[in-house]
Amino acid sequence: MKVLFVGATRGIGRALARQLAEQGDELFLLGRDLVDLERSARDLEVHGGRPAGGVGIGACDLGAPEGFAGALDAADQALAGGFDTVVVTGGLFAGQDQLEADEIFTRALLNVNFTGTVLFCEQVRKRLLARGGGTLCVFSSVAGERGRKPVILYGAAKAGLSHYLEGLDHKFRARGLRVVTVKPGFVKTGMTAGLTPPPFAGEPEAVAATVLRAVKRGKPVVYAPSIWRLVMFVIRLLPRFVMRRIGF
Repeated sequence: MKVLFVGATRGIGRALARQLAEQGDELFLLGRDLVDLERSARDLEVHGGRPAGGVGIGACDLGAPEGFAGALDAADQALAGGFDTVVVTGGLFAGQDQLEADEIFTRALLNVNFTGTVLFCEQVRKRLLARGGGTLCVFSSVAGERGRKPVILYGAAKAGLSHYLEGLDHKFRARGLRVVTVKPGFVKTGMTAGLTPPPFAGEPEAVAATVLRAVKRGKPVVYAPSIWRLVMFVIRLLPRFVMRRIGF
């Protein structure tokens, strides 16, 4: 695969990028921090057995749509024939209490996690369809499955993103666009540092392996760790009065 990757510098994104590199896929990395991207690119060259400079990088901020076209052009030029797979793991996270106390960061989070990501995917969609199709793998979250006290605002953005991706899959799968929506549960990464992990918390490498299998199969929705499919099935069935009483 020729993979354009947004958010490969840490956590699940970095683990997944490493696994892609190790199986011989070509990679081009996009992100906000060029120093982090450079470091990640060199790491992926080692894991993929590629020469220095074998993994390209480019600047792209999901909160700044005016830069999307140039970033996608750079990736197309670096990957011979253009990218056929796009993975978007980038995004912002904060708990509900922090977001309620910080309107400026709330605005940024909502913009990046929904509006910016959707606009980026729209540009990707058009390019992939123009060349006959491809795979678009985007990280949403189980937080978008139901309105929950600890993640009201974050979950709202992810709910919107999940619905958008589902609609893309319904409309364009027959034209060759395979949309894979990843819904991670609790994973032990820097994003969740300081939070108490549940008994079924996932590790980045195992979650990345689950996602990679889904990408290869073109599976429309993947929960990772997989137990979260069952957890969220139960949560969706709970009556509203129960949801008001519990802190989950």
